[in-house]
Amino acid sequence: MKLKHINKFAFLLAILLMAMSCNNTGKKKMEKSAYSMYIGTYTDTDSKGIYQISMNKSGKFGELKLKAETVNPSYLCFANNGKNLLAINEINTLDGVGSVESYKIGEELDLLSRKSSGGAHPCFVTTNNEGLILTANYTGGNTGFLRIDEDGMISELLDVNQHEGSGSVQGRQDAPHAHSVWFQPNSKHIIAVDLGSNELWLSKIENDQFVALERNRIAMPEGAGPRHLAFHPNGKWMYVINELNNTISSINTNNYQVVQNTSSLPKDFKGSSFTADIHISSDGKFLYGSNRGHNSIAIFEVMENGGLELIDHVSTRGDHPRNFRLSPDEKYLVVANQNTNNLISFKRNKKTGLLTFVDEAKAAKPVCVLFEN
Repeated sequence: MKLKHINKFAFLLAILLMAMSCNNTGKKKMEKSAYSMYIGTYTDTDSKGIYQISMNKSGKFGELKLKAETVNPSYLCFANNGKNLLAINEINTLDGVGSVESYKIGEELDLLSRKSSGGAHPCFVTTNNEGLILTANYTGGNTGFLRIDEDGMISELLDVNQHEGSGSVQGRQDAPHAHSVWFQPNSKHIIAVDLGSNELWLSKIENDQFVALERNRIAMPEGAGPRHLAFHPNGKWMYVINELNNTISSINTNNYQVVQNTSSLPKDFKGSSFTADIHISSDGKFLYGSNRGHNSIAIFEVMENGGLELIDHVSTRGDHPRNFRLSPDEKYLVVANQNTNNLISFKRNKKTGLLTFVDEAKAAKPVCVLFEN
């Protein structure tokens, strides 16, 4: 009897140890994939579409996995509280225009719908909590408006806001080139950023149409070439990154006046460079911009008056850093280097804003980084 009891005890102990081991293994797996992000790419070389990659809590990358085959998904955003992924196809082959597509997010990305973006070579897409979708069409020189329903299906194109005009930089500003479009927080205003016309275009949506505001065009400094923007969390300021003259314009959101222009490059830099992306920390203390050519992330401290003070540049360890993103907890920054086919992670010091290199991952023609929350 004693031997049987001992064997029974040993058997139960073994089961308990196995359960504890499985539980610990599960915890380790969770720790290994502390972050997950989708990567948008250009597909003119080795890339096949939209990829996903994980990153652990130390900033080290996991394995890059193809999630959806599609053409030139160069910009991504979430819709329906993260249930769906939107991607633009930077092409002009869908009846002479580009397209926007929606996916159901699961183990893979399941294509749900694909519709016209409203113009050729779309390069930006965004949506809001009401299911409104906005696209920016670079070659088309316009913005498109669509809707997405709760099932992730995109409507037909509802309206287009065609830009007009030109800037002073020959070859880059001969015609309008809408590069991004944004919903202004806590406002009905829509702000389209046009590199070609060198202006911000202001509108709102009424009866499923773009309606121009009374003051609907804001001129940027000559030759600036506005590209993307970031809103300060206090709502008083926004920052427009200018591709052609490598500056960031600080703008008062009450009157849309440009109050400061700050260079994104070192004073002694002599080469050719073009800015790309811009993001601000959620505490409003630090702002980041990418330089293609100087191949760096410029780090700025945001002053009390909304102005910027350059505090550092960090090399992106690659060529042509087109897009970057802060992790949801803002402990890390990940940048996509288009021409050197690599992703770089940096650890971010929240007190100083400074960045420290952590890891590198290979990815073909990466141009957009989108963290899952």
